[in-house]
Amino acid sequence: MNDQHALSSSQRQACLDKMANKQLDLLVIGGGVTGAGIALDAAARGLSVGLVEKQDFAAGTSSRSTKLVHGGLRYLKQGDVQLVREVGRERAILYRNAPHIVIPEKMILPIVKNGTYGKLATSVGLYVYDVLAGVERKERRIMLNKQKTVEAEPLLRRDILKGGGLYFEYRTDDARLTVEVMKTASAHGALCVNYTEAIGFIYENGKVIGIRVKDLLTGTEYNLHAKKIVNAAGPWVDQLREKDHSLYGKRLHLTKGVHLVVPYNRLPLKQAVYFDVSDGRMLFAIPRNNSTYIGTTDTNYKGVLERPTVTREDMEYVLNAANEMFPSVKLTEQDVSSSWAGLRPLIHEDGKSPSELSRKDEIFYSKSGLITIAGGKLTGFRKMAERIVDVVVKQLTEEEGRAFKACQTDKIVLAGGKFESAAKIPVFVKAQAERLRQWGITEEQIRVLVGKYGSNSEQIVTMCQEILTQNAQNVSPIEALLKAELRYAVEEEMVMTMSDFLIRRSGRLFFERDTLEPVYRMVGEELAQELQWSDERKEHEIKAFEEEYHLAKTFQ
Repeated sequence: MNDQHALSSSQRQACLDKMANKQLDLLVIGGGVTGAGIALDAAARGLSVGLVEKQDFAAGTSSRSTKLVHGGLRYLKQGDVQLVREVGRERAILYRNAPHIVIPEKMILPIVKNGTYGKLATSVGLYVYDVLAGVERKERRIMLNKQKTVEAEPLLRRDILKGGGLYFEYRTDDARLTVEVMKTASAHGALCVNYTEAIGFIYENGKVIGIRVKDLLTGTEYNLHAKKIVNAAGPWVDQLREKDHSLYGKRLHLTKGVHLVVPYNRLPLKQAVYFDVSDGRMLFAIPRNNSTYIGTTDTNYKGVLERPTVTREDMEYVLNAANEMFPSVKLTEQDVSSSWAGLRPLIHEDGKSPSELSRKDEIFYSKSGLITIAGGKLTGFRKMAERIVDVVVKQLTEEEGRAFKACQTDKIVLAGGKFESAAKIPVFVKAQAERLRQWGITEEQIRVLVGKYGSNSEQIVTMCQEILTQNAQNVSPIEALLKAELRYAVEEEMVMTMSDFLIRRSGRLFFERDTLEPVYRMVGEELAQELQWSDERKEHEIKAFEEEYHLAKTFQ
């Protein structure tokens, strides 16, 4: 295991220099959850590993999902028993290894007239789902009659309601999960950097032996060399295959999914709901802290990959669907506190609609030796990584006769996940809250913090105590906690911009947007000091974040 600060912002340059100065066993292009998973798996097996991401870690699909580590009830309907079994088992592994960001969440599936699932199908489907996924007995599904369903969720529309199924899904924070995997990969020796774009491949005798990258923060270009190169760039994989002249056969089919966030008091659900929409799709409505978020759509996408946006049509579709199932709430555009749109990189199949396309992952091999992984789901990232690293290890063993360990990621506890069991988390929250109680910081505030950083929250609380004890700057306790969190994210999570922190590390833009107005400039000031920005750079950063802030509530 390496220095625990391996993913520090101050180490980013050194990381790039190290990568440029030696031939690695493996270079991964793409810093979403799949790339992070591959870096961790390979580093844990003893390979020397580098990873580059052209935006921030998780900035693409891995911060824009429905934020569920779910077993995929829908895949059962498509007859994909194997996929349901695999993601169910993966969910159990993730819950064990990252209990702070994989949270069991009761979910209700209302059975409605002419709905997707009838009573029998729901009962049998949820039962089979529980069995396949290896769900513990206490979390197995319960079938409810109409009256019990209404008691469980009073906001449901009653005229079409026949009953419901109550089962467990697992809620996560996709961007936090990605960062925790990346930190764990770094601790195992992987060299991971953000804002570094792969701009071309380096070949020798027709075989790919490296990539040319550009550090987008400094403009410097580097040649990085590796024995094996994996393209795990999500929605961008075909662009890289094109650069490699290997875009033949199967291609990606991008679909867009949109989510809206409303204040919890506007949609005060007792638990998450997975409900039918009149056009035959199904949507989730999921409570999270002081918000409820609703999604997702599934439409073909052809626009800019870096910036998928929520259109007025998307927004109206989601609101109408919610109002149809929860008629008393009457949500309007004014209620939307933020939104996000993400892209699903699916494998194209002729004649299939977006919702019918398989969520399976596939591996593509190019004549040059480039290995590409595409498709797949958040829940299956660890298994996808295992499959890819098995391929890499097999090739390296055949070519060099080296022996490598087998995959160990099912047993590796992720950064922040150091708890004896999930049941011990509330005890930890109480203990940390006690340390800050004299300054008026509440247990609820600490609970939210631990829901992001897990066992590492202890370091943030310590920093917060130091700031408040010295308190030369006369900051309020809430500002002190925010500064401590920011400092931690710079030292341990390679925060390079305001958006890295306010969107992906802390989730504030989506779920606490109303708290940002008074503090975001302070975040800019603090980062400017930590990262030694010029005034010009600082203003540029503040403007860039303001654009994101407005975009989260703009519907064209």
